[in-house]
Amino acid sequence: MSGVPGRRWSIGVLLGVGVLVNYFDRVSLSAAGPQLQQDLGLTPEQMGLLLSAFFWSYSIFQLPGGLVLDRFGIKKVGRWGAFLWACASGATALAGGYLGIFAARLLLGIAEAPGMIGNQKATGYWFPRNERSRSTAIFDSCAKLSSAIGVPLVTFFVVTFGWRWGFAVTAFFSLIYIAAYWLIYRDPSEDPRLSKAEHEYILAGGAVPEGLPPAGQTRMLGYVLTNRKVWAHTIGYSAYGYSYYLFLTWLPGYMVQTLHMSILKSAAFSIIPWGFATLADLLIGGFLVDAFIARGFDDNKVRKAVIVTGMLAGLAVFGVIYTTDPFWALVWISIALSGLSAAAPVASSIVSLISPRGGTATIGGWVNLVNNLMGVAAPIITGFIVGITHSFAGAFLVAGIVLLVGIFSYVVVLGAIEPIPGPDPA
Repeated sequence: MSGVPGRRWSIGVLLGVGVLVNYFDRVSLSAAGPQLQQDLGLTPEQMGLLLSAFFWSYSIFQLPGGLVLDRFGIKKVGRWGAFLWACASGATALAGGYLGIFAARLLLGIAEAPGMIGNQKATGYWFPRNERSRSTAIFDSCAKLSSAIGVPLVTFFVVTFGWRWGFAVTAFFSLIYIAAYWLIYRDPSEDPRLSKAEHEYILAGGAVPEGLPPAGQTRMLGYVLTNRKVWAHTIGYSAYGYSYYLFLTWLPGYMVQTLHMSILKSAAFSIIPWGFATLADLLIGGFLVDAFIARGFDDNKVRKAVIVTGMLAGLAVFGVIYTTDPFWALVWISIALSGLSAAAPVASSIVSLISPRGGTATIGGWVNLVNNLMGVAAPIITGFIVGITHSFAGAFLVAGIVLLVGIFSYVVVLGAIEPIPGPDPA
């Protein structure tokens, strides 16, 4: 809407920078993995367990993180979370061996657990429905951008100075973000820089009302877990998550082992699929979706079409099974990641679009819990498949089958993307 100030977009960019920084922390182990595996003499199975360590605690604390966010608010939880994840990155750099790194990754998972849920909740507060895909795409695309620029950046420090410096540099970026978040983020009702006209525009466009759920958090959780839409989205989003986390954790290892690239070359070539994924996330999953909705197209049909089409493109993982040629492997991986990334912000925005008042973080916590269990499963399953077969073909086959289940859930089970009625306060 012309004439309305753009404070909300400043908040959107801040949230995106936060995702960029905390995903640097996540991909740092993936980038350092080949050298770390060699230095510590780790088997593929041990490396798979180490790559999954972050997701164990991250998944477990999703639901408590959502409840804490709904109770104490985005600002307070976001500040403490950013501080703790900086500490965890520093602890990884100082760790003495396998168990120390494993423990530091568990701490990182706890610290970052409320992050993405808080972004979904903040997006619901700060943006009207017709801007929800773009605003979600800002921070979701930064998760892909972090792999495009974070893996080469961390790899440079790893190869030049050793794997500990790869974690030290991410801790430094985290400290800078803490200061920015502390100074900038406020909820709309308490932000002195938000004009009255913009606040009214946000509320009139269907923003999620601020405040606690009228029926209480515990009852809200029990209520939403009986809803078909919540389960359909949980299954669909988790199917996307399996493939995404496979690439996030094992792509450098796949390039080194199967495509016979050096560590530095694998980091350079990983820019290609993650770069395409970032553009697809922002331009298709964000701006194109909102542009179609703004022109009067049915928002349910537009959102579902992009989600399903993107996940169908993700089935290009089947193509990776049949090649060891670096060119064709990167083509198939780029198609798969681009399709999944185009679907990701639209799927992520469903949480705020279907949530009753006060339930966004609770639903988001549940959905992200199950989704991030895929971050536990994908690295471990991939590690065991590679360890047994000495090939990644079986790992990509499993990812494609899981995607088919997710497509079915979104097409057949989800229904209309609209707010769930809240539980009766009585």
